Amino acid sequence: MASRSPTLRPSSDPFGPDAEKDAQTLDNPNTAPNAEKRRRSSLGAAFRRQSENKEVDPFDDEEGDGVKYRTLKWWQCSMIMIAETISLGILSLPSVLATIGMAPGAILIVSLGTVATYSGYVIGQFKMAHPWVHNMADAGYVLFKPVGPRWAAVMREVFGAAQTIFLIFSMASHILTWTICLNTLTNGAACTIAWGIVGLVIFWICDIPRTLQKVSWLSCVSFLSITTAVIVCMAGVGARNPSHGNFHATQTATFATAFLSVTNIVFAYAGHVAFFSFISEMRNPGDFPKALVLLQVTDTAMYFLVAMVVYAYGGDKVDSPALGSAGTLIGKVAWGLAIPTIIVAGVIYGHVASKYIYVRLFRGTKHMSQRTLLAVGSWLIITLTVWVIAWIIAESIPNFNDLLALISSLFASWFTYGISGVFWLFMNRGQYTKNWRKIVLTIANVGLFAMGCGICGMGLYASGYSIHQETSGSSWTCKSNAQ
Repeated sequence: MASRSPTLRPSSDPFGPDAEKDAQTLDNPNTAPNAEKRRRSSLGAAFRRQSENKEVDPFDDEEGDGVKYRTLKWWQCSMIMIAETISLGILSLPSVLATIGMAPGAILIVSLGTVATYSGYVIGQFKMAHPWVHNMADAGYVLFKPVGPRWAAVMREVFGAAQTIFLIFSMASHILTWTICLNTLTNGAACTIAWGIVGLVIFWICDIPRTLQKVSWLSCVSFLSITTAVIVCMAGVGARNPSHGNFHATQTATFATAFLSVTNIVFAYAGHVAFFSFISEMRNPGDFPKALVLLQVTDTAMYFLVAMVVYAYGGDKVDSPALGSAGTLIGKVAWGLAIPTIIVAGVIYGHVASKYIYVRLFRGTKHMSQRTLLAVGSWLIITLTVWVIAWIIAESIPNFNDLLALISSLFASWFTYGISGVFWLFMNRGQYTKNWRKIVLTIANVGLFAMGCGICGMGLYASGYSIHQETSGSSWTCKSNAQ
């Protein structure tokens, strides 16, 4: 009696040891065509490598590698975070105070900044507990792994998609600001769409380097840029004093209008989405709390000072972005000074978005750390693709505040606030009532999660209503959007 061929024997793991034995059996020239069998065996090996790489640190063991990623000192990491965070958000805050009043606005800036400091610290704790985590997608895999491998794989893609979409929308806001800047400086000398394409090319070229160390030096220029720009803006607004001292401690506004302003404050603290990537490229990840404190002290202080001063002198008619409130000539000077921060902060968002896709494709392979043709070509294509998508979004949503509100509601509400509460509850499961300190922290982190839910739900309503009612902007037009 002829025995049954081993190639027909069922296996519980299609890519396990039995598959390797079957592949060896198939190499016999007396069986099916060898080329097809070798192809199937190679596919099985590829799938096994992909499975094994799920929890591999993408920058592990860099000795002798061509591309070094773990090069950031703590202050360089902090400067990158400052350049990423203190960019466009600060330009919308004076208009927030004009909508909800100076007192509520000032309280929200300080309180949301304080909460953002804690939520950033929790992200650092989660990274130290799971050193291989490089992005929010990896974090989603960790959170859902106890539920089962299928759930972990699915949520990894969901978290990764959310992170990428958020970053691309943030990139779009920088292209939009770039077009406002160039139209303001040139008095609308060229088509707005053309200025957007020019910005797309500049942002893409600056994103060609594959490591963050080179970006860290640009970040210092970016911080100097935004600092001088807002100082000139405050001086210009103070000299003009269009409000003549008529500003309001509180304001009466509809719920949608008021909450739209709250989401702009949330966007001002929306750098947390990239924290995993930044920590992964630090020489000593344990120094992250120092970088975080420097970031939060700097951004909260600057937000509070700039918002209060510009609103106090600019009044209820203050522009957003705020640089336009300084007057025609001084406003142009401020816009010119702000060009480096518009570019560098956008480049950081583009770098992190592209790095996630790149790591997702090449994690655990030689292409992560070597300058192969495939590696270089893939990086160039990825960076160009994400910037083209960002440009399309920027041309489709022409209102600055509406775009910031939509981004904040959908994603910043979670990445800056809600998800950190989930991280803490995951790391401390089973210890919620261990002592009074754990009880207090449990309540605080449940509140952090609820805060993310509230900002997301109410913010989506407010931003959607505002976009629907918007009549001042036009999509895909050459019309100038200058201030």
